[in-house]
Parts: sequence; C-alpha cells; structure tokens
Amino acid sequence: MSLQYALLNDTSWQNQTDWQTPDTPFMSFAFWQALADTGAIGEQAGWLPLFVLVHRVADSENHTSIKQAAQTVTHPIAVLPVFIKGHHRGEFVFDHSWAEAYARYGMDYYPRLVTSVPYTPITGQRLWLAKGETLTSDIIKTAIAGVDDIAQQVVASSWHGLFVTPELAKIATASMPTDIEIAHLLAAQDNGVESSEIDIPILERQGCQFLWQNKDLLQDFQPFTDFEAFLATLKAKKRKTIRAERRKVAEQGISCQRKCGDAITDEDWKAFYHCYVMTYAIRGQQPYLTIDFFMALAATMSEHLMLAQALDSSGEIIASSLFLYDDRHSENATLYGRYWGALGEYDSLHFELCYYQGIEFAVEQGLKYFDPGTQGEHKLVRGFIPTTTHSIHRIYDPRFVPAIANFCAQDREHIAQYRQQAFEALPFNADNMPAFDNNQ
Repeated sequence: MSLQYALLNDTSWQNQTDWQTPDTPFMSFAFWQALADTGAIGEQAGWLPLFVLVHRVADSENHTSIKQAAQTVTHPIAVLPVFIKGHHRGEFVFDHSWAEAYARYGMDYYPRLVTSVPYTPITGQRLWLAKGETLTSDIIKTAIAGVDDIAQQVVASSWHGLFVTPELAKIATASMPTDIEIAHLLAAQDNGVESSEIDIPILERQGCQFLWQNKDLLQDFQPFTDFEAFLATLKAKKRKTIRAERRKVAEQGISCQRKCGDAITDEDWKAFYHCYVMTYAIRGQQPYLTIDFFMALAATMSEHLMLAQALDSSGEIIASSLFLYDDRHSENATLYGRYWGALGEYDSLHFELCYYQGIEFAVEQGLKYFDPGTQGEHKLVRGFIPTTTHSIHRIYDPRFVPAIANFCAQDREHIAQYRQQAFEALPFNADNMPAFDNNQ
C-alpha cells in the first residue's frame, strides 16, 4: 500500500471513515463547524481553508493522477487543514519581520499558508487521524507534499504549522539542514538550479508558555486535594501575595461563581459576550468571534465548557472568563483558559477569574494541567511552569532560507535561555520545586 494525497475544499472527508477523538476540544469537528458557520473562517475572514487528505492506495491500482486517486479513495487515514492567508491575525507566532525582509527585496510574502487552530494558541494535534492510525513520517511527508502542491498553485511564499506537538515537530524536522547544507541551497540557486529541484528544509521555531500542573510533589505526585494544598507548595511570601489578591476581590464586594455546560443560560452568554467585547474595545479593535460562535459551542459541545463569573454586590455580572476542558479521563486532561473580559477595572479580578478559579476547577475535576493561554510572566509567579512550544516553517524561496534558518536557530537558543531563567524564578519552595527538563 502506498500513500497519496488529495486536496479538498470542503469537509466531505469527515464522513469517509471513523476518526479518532482529537487531543483537545479545539480540533473537534464541532469547534471547526462553529468557526465556519459564524464566518470566523472563510474567504471573508481571510482564513480560506483547504484540506490535505492522506489515503492509502493499493500499488496494483496504478492510479495515473492524484485526481483519479481521490475519486477511488477507500482508505483515508489523515487530514491536514491548511489556510490560505494574506495576513497574520489570530496566529500568535509572529513572522512580521520575515514579511518585511521580503518587502525590502521587492518580493511578495502573501499569500502564505498556515496550519493552526484559528485564534487559538494551544499546543495540540494538527492532523485528524483515522481510528487505528498513528502519526508517522510517511503520513507527514505525504501531507506536506500536499501543502507544497497548494503553495505552487497559489504561489505562496511559505507554510507555517503553529503550536504543533513536540512529536510532530520532531518528525517533520528530522532532517534539519546543517549550515553547510543551507550554503548548498544558496549555491544551487546561484548556479541556476530551478527552485522546484531544490530540497527545501522545514525549520523549527520555539516559544515559551506557562502551564499549571496538578501534581503535589510531597504526596508522590498525586493531584492536589484543594487550592490550599497547592498554596502550601509555594514560598511563604508568594502564598501571602495570592491570598491578599483574593481578599482584595472580596473586599470590593465581588463574588465569583462557576457554571458548566447546560447550566450556562442564554443570559449568561449575553453577559459573557458583553464582557468579551470590552477586551477588544479598550484597544479600539473588533473581536474575532461573534456571539453566534459561542452559542454554537454551547449547542454542540457544552460538555467542554466552564464559565467563571464575577458579580458585584447587587448580583450583576461584571466580568466573565470562558474555559474549555478535556474529558477528565483523557490521558492528559487539561483545562484551557481562553476568553476573558470585564466591564471595568477591578483590583486583582483578572488573576482571580482567569487563574485562581481555573486552578480550583482543575483540582475539583481532577484535571492534570491548566493551560491559561499565551504570554504573561505574571503567570510564572502564580505557579505556572515555563513550557516549550513548537512551530514548523517551510520557506519556498531558497534565497531566504539561510537567513530565516539562522533566525530560527538563534531564536531557539534565546527561548532555551529564557525558559531556564524563568524556571529559576518559580515560586515553589525547595521541597516542591519540579526538576528542570530541557525537552519540555
């Protein structure tokens, strides 16, 4: 059996086999359908989706074309989403300097191709796999061949796989080019070798986010029993600071509550969205997502939703924070902090609603991790551990590869140094300090 790919512009592939449950709610078909149905993705949004379908074909069939193979596919095994984009919005891995470099040389950086969950800086699978399949180098190579085909058709400058798993990054970059090999790329271009004949490498960038872990080191790595058990792992000064922040919220006459799934009413959603819009309004921006998007999530995947609310002394909702979470029985069950907003400025309320309420919920539910979203060293001092993120990139013009490869290498070194320094600033006491791992 050999692997081939087909390029599709719709989701008809979803009915062609049984697919594995994705590793995060953000790769569920329901989440992507909500994005499509509410205009968050599509041509008008500047996120034009295509799908690379990887399937097995018996060698004896001797298909003469990709189109013919697509018509007779019987064993679809993987799908990679690819967006054609003319901007960088909603990505969280920034390559603006690369676009500027292209512009300086009179070259067009757009369109570019992106594989990601739109507006979501969460690490996870980027391919849907059929049941019984595992991610292999052959699947990835075939999928990337499909990406290259799209790039050639739309004359894209590059492809960017964002917030991919360490496994995918490792397989895709297994043949990372050496400085000598990159020099050969440039020499081949100078010697008149056609770009299509040059083996373009896949480059890796790394970033750093902060992840809370539900592990009590003094209790043989067992989950925490409650929020106070977590606080007991921190240095006395840090415990005092967190308790003071929580008191400040209460002293302002603010109370907090959490609702899950079907307990979240239409009125709750309206109040949440009012708060969410304010996050963008104070920056003079329009939100990426509509109220209809969130209502679609409520209708199709309510079992993954938790809404934390802050109420003033009269019972009015003044702030909201929406979380998604995995089934607690999944291997790496995680809480994801995603969407927040408040109607005014309140001392320490952001920390309470976005972090402490999330930690309490993760402990109650027995979730193993809490991913609060991208950026923010303020997460570090509240017990969120610096963790490496990965993205992979394919630059189709060989003339730009050496400089961008050098940029990525330097960036990886900087992130490694930053993560170690951030690790040393963690607030845990000596008995609860996790071991530093260069590979995490």
